[in-house]
Amino acid sequence: MRSLDGFKKGINIGGWISQYEKFDKHHFDTFISRKDIEKIASWGLDHVRVPVDYEVLEFEDGSIREDGYEYLDSCIAWCEKAGLKMIIDLHRTYGYTFNPMDKDDKEKFFKTEELQERFYKLWETIAKRYAQHSDMVAFELLNEVVSRNIYKEWNGIALNAISLIRKHAPDTWIIFGGTDYNSVNTIPLLPIIEDKKVAYTFHCYDPFIFTHQGCGWVDAMPRNLRVAYPDTLEEYRRITQENEGLKIFAQAFYNENITEIGPSMFEEFFKPALTTCQARNIPVYVGEYGVIELADLSSKINWLKDINSVFEKYSIARSYWSYKKMNFGIEGEDHKDVIEELVKFL
Repeated sequence: MRSLDGFKKGINIGGWISQYEKFDKHHFDTFISRKDIEKIASWGLDHVRVPVDYEVLEFEDGSIREDGYEYLDSCIAWCEKAGLKMIIDLHRTYGYTFNPMDKDDKEKFFKTEELQERFYKLWETIAKRYAQHSDMVAFELLNEVVSRNIYKEWNGIALNAISLIRKHAPDTWIIFGGTDYNSVNTIPLLPIIEDKKVAYTFHCYDPFIFTHQGCGWVDAMPRNLRVAYPDTLEEYRRITQENEGLKIFAQAFYNENITEIGPSMFEEFFKPALTTCQARNIPVYVGEYGVIELADLSSKINWLKDINSVFEKYSIARSYWSYKKMNFGIEGEDHKDVIEELVKFL
């Protein structure tokens, strides 16, 4: 299976110019700096994935926000000096957000030509501006398409966007994933594409009851739930059965090919992507994987060891969620005593 050149081990810079609490210049100017990029490089990682929301790059009428692009410009300069590569990930586009806290129509964008044209225009602007950095910058079309029902519409939009980007950036890596929140199970539904610099992506937060234990943005999640890793498959099933609303996130526990919690579980999870990408000779990229800060640190490291062993076995490129804060961050006081051990398994 081909690899995503130069993008092997990375980390997300969430919460900077995407998913911020409010649109605030002081926050944008201070949340991430050159020193953060240097620290990430010192950890032995080779790239950062930079989520960005459309509001940072364009005004409500679609015109360009030059001051917003300057944050991407700065990050590229910092990465170049530190020897890192960078993925520009469009986390939100005009008319669409994956955020479950936003109770908007998750399919409207995929059925509305006007919104799609705005999306294409934004990507053409990004492509024109950063094509010259094709040796170190990659483009990720859109983060986490929620509804599985519109995979055909999304496939068409993605192919159109790639075609438009190629007019301006013929040599840049382009990354896109499937539906159902970038589920690995939707990788086989992605279109076959004859482009040697395109990669598929999926996200992995399995087992969900462990990685998202106690989180506040999933309605069915008990806020006091605490789960160890590893534990027995029977125990994970018991927890799920006691919390009816979590069953939708735990279908894998009832996969007959999964008999224990550990590396073999991740191999089974990844099969749809590995099989499809091998057959199509397309690289695969895990754009997000991580564990909530509420999990105990020893369990977090155990989880990272297991998933990392599978990444290494199959040469899977990946990017941890997330660098700081965002409920999943690893930079800061909470992790200072284990950070050296933790980053070995990213």
